[in-house]
Amino acid sequence: MNMINNKNKRKIMKMKPIGDQVLLKPEKREETTKSGIILTSSITNYGQALVMEVGTGLYTQTGDKIPMTVSKGDTVVLRAGLLKGDKEIEVDGEKYILVRESEISGIWKN
Repeated sequence: MNMINNKNKRKIMKMKPIGDQVLLKPEKREETTKSGIILTSSITNYGQALVMEVGTGLYTQTGDKIPMTVSKGDTVVLRAGLLKGDKEIEVDGEKYILVRESEISGIWKN
């Protein structure tokens, strides 16, 4: 359960999600275009985030495990409204977002 901080040093992540929870680090959104046009938050309904940690998944009533679809290190897309407010959590002074996997809209693939 390690993460890389801003100074590229390794430190222990003190938060491990359970079940189908996913800990995300929102990617900074550009507030202006390359030509200097100011973007408003209403232009885009979706945002991106980096998956920092994932839970172990859920179990069905018969005991079968439902595996997680996202993995640590994935870049995911989710509704912009989820990137703030009551989904926000602070760990070691850094702001993260804690969501259920079902709230994630997609995974960016290269």
